[in-house]
Amino acid sequence: MIEKSSSPPGGGNLTQQTTEALRAKIASGPMKTGDRLPTEKELEAEFGVSRTVIREAIAVLKADGLVEPRRGAGIFVRDPAGTRGNKLPSFAPSDVHEALDLLELRMAVEIEAAGLAATRRTLSQDARIRECLTQFEHAIEAGASAVEKDAAFHLAIAQGTNNSLFTSFLEALGSNAIPRSRLSEEDRARLIDKSYLERVNKEHRAIVEAISAGDADAARIAMRDHLSGSITRYRKSLSA
Repeated sequence: MIEKSSSPPGGGNLTQQTTEALRAKIASGPMKTGDRLPTEKELEAEFGVSRTVIREAIAVLKADGLVEPRRGAGIFVRDPAGTRGNKLPSFAPSDVHEALDLLELRMAVEIEAAGLAATRRTLSQDARIRECLTQFEHAIEAGASAVEKDAAFHLAIAQGTNNSLFTSFLEALGSNAIPRSRLSEEDRARLIDKSYLERVNKEHRAIVEAISAGDADAARIAMRDHLSGSITRYRKSLSA
C-alpha cells in the first residue's frame, strides 16, 4: 500500500507511484482493454492515497492515451494499438529556415496549449513544467547544450493540456522543435550565447508563472511572445 499523504511536497511522488501502479495493472493485467477502472473511492482504498492523487494519476494516464472517460459510465482502458494510430509522423526540418517555418506551425498549436495547461494541468504536471524550467536554467549556467531541456519544457506544457494530441504533436517534433538544433556549428557559435539563452529563459519563466497562476489568457500571451520573438530573433540574425 502507498502511504497516504496530503502534503504538497509529497503529492508529486505519490502521484507518480500511483500512476505507475495503475499503468502496470493495465500493461500486465488484471485490467484489459474495455475494462472500467474502479471508482475513485475504490482506488483510494486500494492504494491508500487521497482522491486528489487518484485524479492526478488518472489524468496522466488519460494524457498518455491509456484510459478514456465515458460520460456517465466511468473511466475505461483504451486499446494501446488504437492509440498508436493517433500518433503524428515525425518532423525533420532540413535546415534552420524550415525549422523557422515549423515555429509558425508551433504557434498555432502551442499558444492554445499554454492556455489549456493553465486551466487543466494537475499539481504534478505543474511541478513537472517547473522542473523542466529548472533543468533548462541549470544547462545554461553550466554552459551545456540546452536543446533537449528546451524541447522537454514545451512537451511538459503540452502534457499539461491533458489532451493526448497536443502531446503527440510535441513528441513528433522532438528536439527538431528547437531551431538552434538545425544551425551549423558556425552559426550556433555566432548566434547563440548565454545572453540569448537567458532571454529565452525569462520568456519560459513568464509562461510558467501564468500557467501556475491558472491565467489562461496570460499563458497564451506569454507563449505567443516567446515563439514570435524566437522567429524574429533568428530571422534578423540569419539575415545579418
